[in-house]
Amino acid sequence: MCLNSAAFANPTEMAMIVQDSTALRAAPRDSAQQQAVLWQGELVEIRGQRMDYLQVYDYHRERGGFVRANQIRRTALASNEAADLLSVLRFVSDTPGAEALGFGYAAAYLKAAPAEELRGASGSEVFDALGSMADRLAQRASAETGVSKNAALALSSHLEVAARYGIKFISYERDGRMLMCYDGEAYRYVLAGVATPIQRAQAALALTRAECVDPDLGPRDRYQLNEQYAAILDKVEHRDLPDYLKNRIFMRRASVWSRLAYQQTRNGENASTTMNRALTELASVNVQELPDGDLSVYNNTLMLVSANSWAALPATSNSSKSLNIVTTSGQPGETCVALVDGKQELLRRCTYSIVWNNSISINREQNALALAVQPMEAWREIWLFHKTAQGWVLHVLPPNASNPELGYIEFAGWIPGGKQMLIAREARSEGKYKRSFEVLDLDTATMQQQSSKPELLGALQRWQAAGWKEHTLIIR
Repeated sequence: MCLNSAAFANPTEMAMIVQDSTALRAAPRDSAQQQAVLWQGELVEIRGQRMDYLQVYDYHRERGGFVRANQIRRTALASNEAADLLSVLRFVSDTPGAEALGFGYAAAYLKAAPAEELRGASGSEVFDALGSMADRLAQRASAETGVSKNAALALSSHLEVAARYGIKFISYERDGRMLMCYDGEAYRYVLAGVATPIQRAQAALALTRAECVDPDLGPRDRYQLNEQYAAILDKVEHRDLPDYLKNRIFMRRASVWSRLAYQQTRNGENASTTMNRALTELASVNVQELPDGDLSVYNNTLMLVSANSWAALPATSNSSKSLNIVTTSGQPGETCVALVDGKQELLRRCTYSIVWNNSISINREQNALALAVQPMEAWREIWLFHKTAQGWVLHVLPPNASNPELGYIEFAGWIPGGKQMLIAREARSEGKYKRSFEVLDLDTATMQQQSSKPELLGALQRWQAAGWKEHTLIIR
């Protein structure tokens, strides 16, 4: 069970706290000493009543006292109450800030409902609600910055209530802040039970979030995890889903299969089938049915898939050309890239990145060569080899000048004369998204002209490389 049975005792009658900061007092008066502060979702045992107070016992704190009757709701946790408990849960499960109360009602329902009912649609509904509330509470905890002292106290108390019911969260540090994620146990019950297609889809999406992957996970474990994610998503039947939810499944599949393609390539495997699967899923997205909140997800997915897109294309050979790239193994995990002219080595650099040999492009003047190099699964650069009066030099062109997060840069064509090239780049870094089409000076590797739209860059319309528009994802 994902809910801790220790949260319940076996008394004749229980009560649930329904308000935050509920005072547990030593006597049935407002002036009596406060013994403890109780929070929504907590369960206490009823032991009597005096005036408008109920005498209760808190098993967690091992302390008794009095609570105002209008701040708690009685429950016998009996099967005849299951329907009423489920009705209240349906209401509070969609109420922001009431997650702890929802956990309490979910736990009460799971305690009261018969086993046959739990194995049916109602059980799946409760676990689905549990998962969504746990996710929402984790998001609150991750975004909780600059709030009041009282709000911070309420949040920490709600997390403590969740822990008493056995609901677990995992925290990671990302970009200098803590990210909290729900461990997803309730969603696994949804996938294993009698759930609707929408519930199964939402559970699959919740269990396959990339932001909730341990950043310290090793390559082998990360690969196995993405295989598990792919299996979870493939079990979702998307035919009867609403279009917006279909799109989310397609985008998540595209992201997972793209990461698998990257990891397979790093392992020395042929990833063309895997990468083509990612491209197929991405092509299934109906852009017209994307909600506003999903547009950034779509752009991020496109950038991730684009960064790995060379994995879908067959290997090519430039051995017939005098100017060429030759790659050899260096230190373990390292690839050494040599620029050669016939048998003469002109320049050599080694990298731990993926070197996409099938991306080589040489200009007509034979004084420049572009090569796609990918240091991370969501970040692809261009290595620009250029001949100067002093010899050959190497310029590394990143998608963005900021910290590498998500993006790619791609070769789009050579401009005759041997002095300029065309590039397209797209990146998201430090919360900012940018897409641009540029004319680049080969001598300085700096931008000379730029446009956010390809049709506004005349040189791109005239000199774009053959096949570039066919394979690129940046034009959409």
